[in-house]
Amino acid sequence: MSLFKGPMRNHLNGHKELTEHKEAVVYNPKTVYIPLFAGFDPNPKILVNVGDEVKVGTKLAVFEARFVVPVFSSVSGKVVSIEKRMHQNLKQADYIVIESDGKFTEEKNPTIDWEKASVEELVEFMKNAGIIGCGGAGFPSYVKYQGAKGIERLIINAVECEPFITSDYKAIESDLDTMLVGIRAMKKMCGAPVAEICIKKSHPELIAHVNEKIKGLDGITCREVPDVYPMGWERTLIYEVTGQRYDRLPAEVHVVINNATTALKFGTAMLTGMPIVNRMVTVSGDGVKNPVNVIVPIGTLASEIVNGPAGGYTSDKIIMSFGGPMMGGTVPNDDIAIDRQNNALTVQIDKGIDEIACLRCGRCSDYCPSGLQPVRINNVMKMNDMDRLGKLQVTKCIECGMCTYVCPSKIAVTENVRRAKRAYMAFGKK
Repeated sequence: MSLFKGPMRNHLNGHKELTEHKEAVVYNPKTVYIPLFAGFDPNPKILVNVGDEVKVGTKLAVFEARFVVPVFSSVSGKVVSIEKRMHQNLKQADYIVIESDGKFTEEKNPTIDWEKASVEELVEFMKNAGIIGCGGAGFPSYVKYQGAKGIERLIINAVECEPFITSDYKAIESDLDTMLVGIRAMKKMCGAPVAEICIKKSHPELIAHVNEKIKGLDGITCREVPDVYPMGWERTLIYEVTGQRYDRLPAEVHVVINNATTALKFGTAMLTGMPIVNRMVTVSGDGVKNPVNVIVPIGTLASEIVNGPAGGYTSDKIIMSFGGPMMGGTVPNDDIAIDRQNNALTVQIDKGIDEIACLRCGRCSDYCPSGLQPVRINNVMKMNDMDRLGKLQVTKCIECGMCTYVCPSKIAVTENVRRAKRAYMAFGKK
């Protein structure tokens, strides 16, 4: 909390009870549409052709322009087309379409013994296995460990602070042993003497489960954190754990941070050779009949998941977000595929919003976790004053949705700031 900026965070109604105590289900579609997308590189090197037979874990393509990010098949079967489709970021992207044979025959990919391997070998393995951030950002994880020096703490983010989402919780429950393999390897890679698994205190059963499993593991602890939003944002979480703030990267305060499911997927790759080929996805909200956690192959269409395991829609007018309701990106239709970084589909009934004029109450500034002034940003954007937008640090907006959530006038404040941020960046500012 800041004396001058307000609390910068808030407790939200999580609605976690809709899915948290349900068993996860498995759904396998007949066809997958695997996105060849990495936001920093629009030109993948495609390694397969139409008509090729592939297995689960076959390397399909690789991005190499900035970071190495391989893409793998999530099913066994035949490549039936390579085509352009809409990605969840609302841009066109290449997709490899594979018709599944239903056998899920696996490619034999290399494994590694993390205890015997060197740090350099582990980083290289993580890179070639295509391990990316599974909490939503999708950033290549190996970059955090390349040349890591002076790291004092590895933070494993299992906070899952967005409403509705419980996919990390269920993944931890289902395979904590494998996640701990990933954590121990990550701890070795960054040289941190301590690894802390951070979970909201409102989940005592999960905390007890983790504490029982980590008994006897040197340097690994479970840390309870407050049930507030956006505690899962790395800057908020790192400040909660260390009491320190940083300018650009967590390494400035001697921290490496990774999502819990990322650690699980890394552990899986080391033990079995299997890269990220499926995801635990929370499908929840009042827009679906059966909120559920579902394990699906990468490339499964949202429409199939909703109309299958989630039981269909409850209304003709819905809003669908890839991710949670606060930071997730809304999409115009459900003909869009799950990608490796996706942890949720949030479906809510579109009830409309009655917006009134700004009351100048200042709540949006008080609760902004980045310490911004959204109303001023909005007013300056109306004047198209790019220099003043820069001075107001518009690019530091993380689009968390908090300003819209707390606004008593029901103004789409986050969307206004998002537009200002995009305009400022398009204008050529940094």
